[in-house]
Amino acid sequence: MRTPFLAPLALTLAAQTPQEVPTTLKDQQALAVTIYNDNLALVKDQREVRLPKGMAALAFQEVSAQIRPETALLRNLTSSKDFWVAEQNFDFDLLTPAKLLEKYVGEQVTVVRTVPNADGAGAKEVRETATVLATNSGTVLQFADRIETSVPGRLIFPKVPDNLRARPTLVVSLHSPVEKPQKLELSYLTGGLSWRADYVINLAPDEKAMDLNGWVTLTNQSGTAYPNATLQLVAGDVNRAREAAMPEMAMMSRAKAMPAAPRMQEESLFEYHLYTLDRPTTLKESQTKQVALLSASSIPTRKEYLLQGQSHYYSDAYGDLGQRLKVGVFVEFDNRTEANLGLPMPKGIVRVYKRDSEGRPQFVGEDRIDHTPKNETLRLKLGEAFDITANRKQTDFKKLGGTGRYNYTFESAFEVELRNAKKEAITVSVLEPMPGDWELLQQSHPSTKETSGTARFKVTVPAEGKATLTYRVRIRQ
Repeated sequence: MRTPFLAPLALTLAAQTPQEVPTTLKDQQALAVTIYNDNLALVKDQREVRLPKGMAALAFQEVSAQIRPETALLRNLTSSKDFWVAEQNFDFDLLTPAKLLEKYVGEQVTVVRTVPNADGAGAKEVRETATVLATNSGTVLQFADRIETSVPGRLIFPKVPDNLRARPTLVVSLHSPVEKPQKLELSYLTGGLSWRADYVINLAPDEKAMDLNGWVTLTNQSGTAYPNATLQLVAGDVNRAREAAMPEMAMMSRAKAMPAAPRMQEESLFEYHLYTLDRPTTLKESQTKQVALLSASSIPTRKEYLLQGQSHYYSDAYGDLGQRLKVGVFVEFDNRTEANLGLPMPKGIVRVYKRDSEGRPQFVGEDRIDHTPKNETLRLKLGEAFDITANRKQTDFKKLGGTGRYNYTFESAFEVELRNAKKEAITVSVLEPMPGDWELLQQSHPSTKETSGTARFKVTVPAEGKATLTYRVRIRQ
């Protein structure tokens, strides 16, 4: 017996199915991208779309493949009254030959083969209908009289399944109050976009000044392009609830400083700093690009040679503590306006170059800096000095008292010999970390108490000569 109400009900449901309205980059009116340090970006995509009155399914195409759908927010900038969103779905099952075949498991397709004519002259196409049985580790097709485990020709599909998209698409079920073109803005957070600051320093011949150029290295692995986007960068450590770690991309380096470019506009934002590019830019899919961040010249620079000791030297008798100890080379500069700088500097890698006798820039070292506000001092370790070596030895050791593990008194004497193969005199800072309550009893060179547990000696070493630092210290713990 036929149920009379099924047909009307089907018609009613069909009438209630929202009409799908596609929108692509052709509809885009404006695009803004704000990128954070840690593989996170905020995208604001404005498009003009003609919506029907009532319910509709807006297919927002060419969004990021790494969109976080739970963060998506669609706003109507033209007519917000009686505009509301009922549901949104992110379709990331993309159209490929393999995916298309997989979706047709259990369905019929047309197989087209080219076979020679019986008379041997030319060839003809033969069409057969087959059912796709499986696509696991190969294709299994069932014909009317046989089963084949490979595709004998090309396949023709009647249509593309609704759940397969050519590009990542956010489908939003919404209600529009009117039927007319309306300006919509979709904002969302996404992964796959990252940036990092890279700095290039050119040292002056006398190493007492430098030129600094900062670059922003942008990497787009989000699965879509961002044409003519207003670009903003947030420098700072923004707290996030982490789900999974993302691999860090290797960054580009430059062999020499580029000509000075306009600085990115900088402003404070909450507890961070916001940089805005003064022109629109295009971030292509799977692209790394660099844009100028800042430029400064004639920044006063200080160079330091440093020999670093260890606190465990004072707790036991050692004798010789090492032959040909390495002396570190550091450069230091102030991030101040009076030093021709005075800018917030995002974290990144600083690469330092100096010209040789022929005027060619040569790489002399690099170091990583953290986010650095203005009026701070930056200190970079460039490497170890070739022509400056040291030898440290303990010349005396006494345990003066104490019975417990943490209740004793030691007295130690040390000799540090510094050798300089350069043709000019240099000054070496000898930094000695001392544990507990300490007192210098004797010293050949003046010292300063840098911290509660550190003494600093400055030793001048003559050209192609040597100098010896000696001191005796009493330590109570």
